[in-house]
Parts: sequence; structure tokens; C-alpha cells
Amino acid sequence: MNKGLVTKIIDFSFVDGPGNRMAIFLQGCNFNCGYCHNPETINKCIDCGICVSACQSGALKTINNKVIHNEEKCINCDQCISLCPHSSTPKAKYYTVEQLYKRILNVKDFIQGITISGGECTLQWQFIKELFEKIKGSLELTTFIDSNGYIEDIALDNLIPITDGFMLDLKGVSSEVHNSITEQPNHKVINSIEKIFKAGRMHELRYVVVPGVNDEENEIIKLGVLVNSLDRSIRTILIPFRNFGVKGRYRELDSPTKEKMEKIKDILIKQGLTKVIINN
Repeated sequence: MNKGLVTKIIDFSFVDGPGNRMAIFLQGCNFNCGYCHNPETINKCIDCGICVSACQSGALKTINNKVIHNEEKCINCDQCISLCPHSSTPKAKYYTVEQLYKRILNVKDFIQGITISGGECTLQWQFIKELFEKIKGSLELTTFIDSNGYIEDIALDNLIPITDGFMLDLKGVSSEVHNSITEQPNHKVINSIEKIFKAGRMHELRYVVVPGVNDEENEIIKLGVLVNSLDRSIRTILIPFRNFGVKGRYRELDSPTKEKMEKIKDILIKQGLTKVIINN
């Protein structure tokens, strides 16, 4: 039986896909983005215990060399996350598919679907597959995945048939720019975009605009060329970088101006893209 390491569950969300959805965030990521707003989702807890003494509510204890989190005592001050030097959280919890399914049943009449996010959720693709198969076999809910696109082919091949829509983040179109942001090349991301589109499962492609990093006109033109090579009507979401909460190497950068965002949108529209949206 597969177990998934879950960072957080939001029972009702209007920002994680179409309609009202349950959003399930899985722990672990294969990127190290300079503007990551949730660095605590990157790694698994190594039980170092640094966070335990800082917990004001006594919600953390070390038992048999394992850091244990007590949800009932936790006041969600997030001091443990702020102190963690390993980009992790002691709050992540293992769930079986059956345990998550029972939680979904509690809200199924009030939501349109389930979105799995992260971290990079597809690192736990076997767990997602088992959960989505159970949902598809018994509930009238749509299944969505929010991903950075750095997905192994075996994961794609197993997830595409049971996923209604993918929301993919593209950090940079050229591999050099992508690597500067994520510390990873983007060949797997481009492969995922193409494969998911051909399967008819692309819900939207998102691009965070980072001043001085991936906002040069040449890079934006490459984005337009990529979308045009697939379908100019793909929902292309432009997201302005914000440094609020950023702990990484881009924390001192400013947000792009509204004028800059409109200019980027205009470049893409002039290339023929028909669904370019600025997400403010």
C-alpha cells in the first residue's frame, strides 16, 4: 500500500484549479528555485530536533530519535519552519490512500475536484495514481495536478490517463535561464509540456516573471514560439514575481511593474497567442 507524505491539505480552495477544490500538497521538490515561497516543502525532515526547543506550544517532541508533531497542540506559529536549516517541516504527515479518501468523502458534495500540488507532487506519482484511480472509480470529481513539469516519463505515462488537467509552471524557456532559477535544466519540462498537450490534458501554462532573470524580450519571444508550436489558445498565465516570504537568492529583487507585465503580454499577443492572462 502506497503512502504519501503530505505537507498540507486545504479542504476548500478557489485558486488551485477550476471551481471549488480540495488541494493536497505533497512534500518534496526536485528544484531549488531562487524565489521559492514555500522552501519548507523541498526536503523531508531529517529529525535533527532543532525545531523542538523553539516550539512555544509544546507541539513538537523527540521520541526514539524522531521529531513528532502534535496537531492538537500546534498553534501554527510556524516558528519551526522559520528555524529549519534543511528546507523542511516537522508537520508533514504520511497518509494512506484510504485515509485521504475518507477525508475527501467528508467534502465531496461541496467541491468540484481534487488538485495535487507540492513541492513537486509527481515525485510521489505512485501514490497519486492510486488515489486518482480510487477517485475515478467512485466519485464524480475532476483530478488535477499542479507541477513544475520536471516529470519522469514513467510518471507521465501513468498519470496522464487518470488526470483531467495539468497546471504546469515554466520557469524559463531557454535551458540557461531555467537552470539559473531552479538549478536544473528544462529538457524534461519541455518534454512534459509537449506530452501533456498532445494528450489533451493541458489546463494552463504559467510563467512567473522575474525582473532581470527571465523577462528579457528574447526569452518572452521564445515562450511565444513554444506555445505557438502547440496551440496558440493554451491558457498562458503571467504571474508577477513577489518577494514577500522569499528566503532564497532572489529575496532582494523587486516585483515587475504593471507596465512591464503589460509589455510582456503584448509581445505574446502579437505572436498570435489568444489566451494570455496576467494574474495579479
